[in-house]
Amino acid sequence: MADVWKSKLDTGSVKFGTNRAAMVALLGGIRAEEDGIREGGGVKAAEAQRAKGRLTVRERLALLLDPEPLASVFPTHDDKTVMNGPPTSGENFLELGLWAAHGMYAEFGGAAGAGVVTGLGRVAGRLCMIVANDATVKAGAFFPMTAKKVLRAQTIALENRIPTLYLVDSSGVFLPLQEDVFPDQDDFGRVFRNNAVMSSLGVPQITAIMGMCVAGGAYLPVMTDTVLMTEGSGLFLAGPALVQAAIGQVTGAEELGGASMHAEISGTVDFKEKDDAACILRLRSLVGKLGSRAQGPGLRRREQGDGEGGLLGPEPWALSPPAEVFNRIAYNSETDAPKFAGEELYGLMDPTVGASNSYDMRDVIARVVDRSEFEEYKADFGRTVLCGYARIGGRAVGIVANQKANQASTVSTGPMAGQHRTEFGGVIYTESAQKAARFIMDCNQQLVPLIFLHDVNGFMVGKDAEWSGIIRAGAKMVSAVSTSVVPKITVIVGGSFGAGHYAMCGKAYDPRFLFAWPTARYAVMSGASAANTLVEVRVKQMERAGKVLSGEEKKLIYDEIKATYDAQGDPRYGAARLWIDAIIDPAKTREVLMTALEAVAMNAEVGRFNVGVLQT
Repeated sequence: MADVWKSKLDTGSVKFGTNRAAMVALLGGIRAEEDGIREGGGVKAAEAQRAKGRLTVRERLALLLDPEPLASVFPTHDDKTVMNGPPTSGENFLELGLWAAHGMYAEFGGAAGAGVVTGLGRVAGRLCMIVANDATVKAGAFFPMTAKKVLRAQTIALENRIPTLYLVDSSGVFLPLQEDVFPDQDDFGRVFRNNAVMSSLGVPQITAIMGMCVAGGAYLPVMTDTVLMTEGSGLFLAGPALVQAAIGQVTGAEELGGASMHAEISGTVDFKEKDDAACILRLRSLVGKLGSRAQGPGLRRREQGDGEGGLLGPEPWALSPPAEVFNRIAYNSETDAPKFAGEELYGLMDPTVGASNSYDMRDVIARVVDRSEFEEYKADFGRTVLCGYARIGGRAVGIVANQKANQASTVSTGPMAGQHRTEFGGVIYTESAQKAARFIMDCNQQLVPLIFLHDVNGFMVGKDAEWSGIIRAGAKMVSAVSTSVVPKITVIVGGSFGAGHYAMCGKAYDPRFLFAWPTARYAVMSGASAANTLVEVRVKQMERAGKVLSGEEKKLIYDEIKATYDAQGDPRYGAARLWIDAIIDPAKTREVLMTALEAVAMNAEVGRFNVGVLQT
């Protein structure tokens, strides 16, 4: 029987109220900025789009997506969709990469959302990845971050085997920045490579062309499974002007690459539709007919050294394959809800940059997991990292979380019995790293997806830590995270600094999704720590050059460095560069994780877990 956490969060305290007010203000500012990003190229650009007889990207999504909130609808084991009580979220689209290119390309007037909308939404009852050009932003042209945003969406779809829908309305590569869009491994051409790989793995892809689709971008729709095209759209490798310049041929856009030509003559498109509304209706109908390749673990392929190729018998744990690889039980959104309101997380911490926060991370877990039940693993050992099992939306998960409350303990036995010890919250000690590494390996052995909750300063330093083998223990934890084969989902709650970011499954360690609260800080070290270090270095350099600085001059240098580091550690900075998939409302963490867990469960293929060499 799992333990139900008795919350220590004092919701009636002055501190809680102050924290809550500050968090609500921070969220309000972020939501206002997000509303501005969603306006794309602005009112005039939207009017110009409609004047062409086309809908804006947000209007298209409104027609495409099912209206029910994502977190309230789940397929059961027999694949029949059921409603599990009243909706727990007001969102029917988990937008990813909204902040992409934020604050970038100012010399070109900016590129809101990188000119493309990506995210998870349900279409005809089926969870899909959606990639939709925003033609109000530079005619939907591909900036460098546009390509990276599309590639991130494809990567998520590929890793989780999610059907992918492309709503195409793009003028192609943004030519002034072509050298940063065109040639490299993670640039524009990788999109088409991913189209082919996804198709080869049976990931359904459907494209609806509802505007321009020119130059290299013309390959995207044709490399997907099914192509729809609206009248008045254009699909060609070179437009009329370029054709005339290149070969002297004079032709109109419709004759060159219009919907009628491709439907009747080239045979390139599968469905010609009158307008956006008709096209989206057809697209929903096609998605509604998709089958599913989801299955149990089934047969495993021979590994090298097993002899000749082919299939071996089923793994021992797969003799009776379940409907899903990862454990899930029946779930009811009313009776299985957490015992505490998610909105109480607003008062958990002071969101002020640089604030020192101490809180029990179990109070976060209790507001995210089903019935607030958490089976804590090795609860009395390595206490600055919490590990344990829980369920979210009926799905089994393993949780690895930084404990932010200082941990005081007394040695109970042995030669050091009675000795008092205090470990600082948010710091990974040797025992904590050892515990986490073993727990991660257990979750891989038992096929339990992992969720990492970050608020980490880094690993412990100093003579005692080095003598205890902190580097060796940290290497174990990083190795376990690196070789983990079960899905990993990361949520940055507070700080995510230095090597602690790596050990807690940062972006370089292939989490299927990486989300952040507005309170997240994402850097090698905090702004204050970086400023203290760099001020000392700079002052010594200047003193060696013969200049003596006053206290006021040193403070100016400190403030300048700290402001730079604080800005770069802000989650909006990271999200603009796609280090973060989405900045989420803390109160909606549970709903976001429910959707992400549904997505990762769509891929039934789990590789063989082999942790490699561990330093013992």
